[in-house]
Amino acid sequence: MRIITGRYKGRHFEIPRSFKARPTTDFAKENIFNVLNGYIDFEDATALDLFSGTGSITLELVSRGCSQVVSVEIDRDHHRFIQQCLQKLTANSQQPIANCIPIRGDVFRFAKSCHQQFDFIFADPPYALKELPQIPDLIFEKNLLKEDGIFVLEHGKDYDFSQHAHFVAHRQYGSVNFSLFKVTAKADE
Repeated sequence: MRIITGRYKGRHFEIPRSFKARPTTDFAKENIFNVLNGYIDFEDATALDLFSGTGSITLELVSRGCSQVVSVEIDRDHHRFIQQCLQKLTANSQQPIANCIPIRGDVFRFAKSCHQQFDFIFADPPYALKELPQIPDLIFEKNLLKEDGIFVLEHGKDYDFSQHAHFVAHRQYGSVNFSLFKVTAKADE
């Protein structure tokens, strides 16, 4: 796993073979971030990484200069790995690391109790997760995304979110699919 660009560009982290999580491929990650650059300036943005897994997206967001990154992962070993990666970045850096908060917990509980809004939200749930189709609704019902923010959901090929009220685009890179969502303006405004 490597960081694509930013302050820590090119840094590599070896993922333990025992991990169940599959990190977003470097190819897919690089391409979706190229698309996202048209939607958001990551410098000083607040970001939420749900189902963080190996922390690939969290580390990318930290490297790109986000002012705050909240990373939510339920698996104990994966959470510990993210913390270790952040410590390695801090140990080898002359600059302070972004305000990164790795949380070990359930994404659904976190979302229901979170009172913060974010400029960018990324969710990479297990593709077989039965609640995966409800994640966009949860994000918007809980008002987690700022008005000009962008939400990206990584998912398998069997999902189509194009009819969702907040859907804006779909991108596919190999077997990796991303659906992008934004807050839509209310008709009465």
